Amino acid sequence: MSTIEKIQEELDLLTQATNKHEIILYNDDVNTFDYVIDSLIQVCEHTPEQAEQCTVLVHYKGKCAVKTGAYKELEPKCTKLLNLGLSAEII
Repeated sequence: MSTIEKIQEELDLLTQATNKHEIILYNDDVNTFDYVIDSLIQVCEHTPEQAEQCTVLVHYKGKCAVKTGAYKELEPKCTKLLNLGLSAEII
């Protein structure tokens, strides 16, 4: 294995380790579909289609991973979702 291949392999492993956190959004009986969709567009930079799909999954499955990435990147987004009255956590 060449030095370049070794470096690339290490970078791939580091990237995987860095991005393995997820924001999980949970279902509630309080917020409307439109409110959740708008919140996901605003906070998680979802397209309207992505936000709608996640909202449907949350409604029928009880939860959905709405964003994946590094913990530092996800923490402020999760806090914003919580401040908007949504139920979410980082795992």
